[in-house]
Amino acid sequence: MQRRKDRAGAIQYARTFALWAAGLSLFLLLFSCSRTTKRKPPDISMEESIHFEYAVYLLPTTASLTQDATTLLRQSLPKYPGLIVVDELPKTPQAMFVYAHVNKNVKKSYAPPRVESLRRFGRGLTEDQAKALQQSTSALLLDFAHPRKDVWAALRTASGLVEEIARKLGGLVWDEETREVFSPDAWHQKRLASWTNEIPDVSTQTVIHIYPNGEYARAITLGMSKIGLPDVVVEESSWSSDNQVGNLINIFSQALAETQRPLISSNFRLDLHAIKNVRLRENHVKSLKPNAAGVACLSLAEGKWEEGDPKNRLVRLASDEYPGNDSHAQQEAMLSSFFGWEDSMVKVHDNEELLVASTKAKGELPELRKAFNAGLEPGEFIEVKAPFRAENGATEWMWVEVTSWKGDRIKGVLNNDPEEVANLRAGQIVEVREGDVFDYLHNYADKHTEGNTTGEIIRKMSEGEVKNPSTPSAVPACATK
Repeated sequence: MQRRKDRAGAIQYARTFALWAAGLSLFLLLFSCSRTTKRKPPDISMEESIHFEYAVYLLPTTASLTQDATTLLRQSLPKYPGLIVVDELPKTPQAMFVYAHVNKNVKKSYAPPRVESLRRFGRGLTEDQAKALQQSTSALLLDFAHPRKDVWAALRTASGLVEEIARKLGGLVWDEETREVFSPDAWHQKRLASWTNEIPDVSTQTVIHIYPNGEYARAITLGMSKIGLPDVVVEESSWSSDNQVGNLINIFSQALAETQRPLISSNFRLDLHAIKNVRLRENHVKSLKPNAAGVACLSLAEGKWEEGDPKNRLVRLASDEYPGNDSHAQQEAMLSSFFGWEDSMVKVHDNEELLVASTKAKGELPELRKAFNAGLEPGEFIEVKAPFRAENGATEWMWVEVTSWKGDRIKGVLNNDPEEVANLRAGQIVEVREGDVFDYLHNYADKHTEGNTTGEIIRKMSEGEVKNPSTPSAVPACATK
């Protein structure tokens, strides 16, 4: 972001699209999250026995099931040594088992996702396949069970088997845990071709749902039960940080899969550089800012189950050990420390062009308010630039991500770290007046934006006066892993 300071002492922040995080106060560089908590640590261990289900939907336009499920399975078994077909799965399996059965009335008891849902959760499907799926009347269900020691071999075997059967039947693969439908080619590419280590990139076997939950976003994994681990949830994050929250969840999930060690306290030291999966580790390392710590001290707790969540244990990630006046500021501090941040500052003066652009932006606010209160799409959010008064009389203009807009009152998440206003931090919940707004930025779910016309004017007025702090963040020291 860019800042401009005029002769009256007012500071303005202009949005720079390449930057995801606001600046972080320098004292965070000395911060250590070594404080201990008395909270009971959640169970993040792998289950002794693991059960999950895949299915193949049969399409009316392709093959039909002309033989019983067991016969079809047995024809494929030679390719999958160690997998045993049974008529009933044991509760505590000592080997890799599969039970197959046909549902001949899926519309009543195993209905496939609607076409609208498939646009988000269908993988590699053509429009014709999505429509044909709505006419499906039967599906071959494959229930798997195995002990913890076989977790990776069993998951890989199950993925290969269901792909082979889908190809033989001309059907589509359903993952009951992640609630996704795949074409056989998309399934192979996502679940098997990407599996290059003994332990796969867990994000290729799971999915993250991020959706509006009250005024904020809630992010949760689906599919961790396939590897006997709890699903992961982050409560009340801002939409502008959804990419970082998703990345954090994926890295944490990978750490759980790779490191089976019980928690002694509720603190968990997440170290990106310690991740063993080379492809995942290097892809995330490349995206870090120069001052990123690549380490986070996370506070873990049992997640609270909500309607639509997976039927599995939940572990909640929080940022209690970081500084901030509320949980949102603490979360922003943690994300900024882990992934790094950039902050740029310029000094310019108000002029007629800038004020005219601001007046035009203010004229759009009533329609923006109406659109916000009508309901935005998941991933869509609005930011407004508003004034904040410092004790010395200076005014800082900073970006606020809107979470509530009632009449003239706007509540939201502060997206900048102030230069002169005390007791405010990026990520903190603040309230401003619509009448004081200087500009807006409408961020759409498809990543295109509208607004921020004053930002381009400020950029042209900056005359190269840019400040880019790059001091590395300190590595937090957690009490335990």
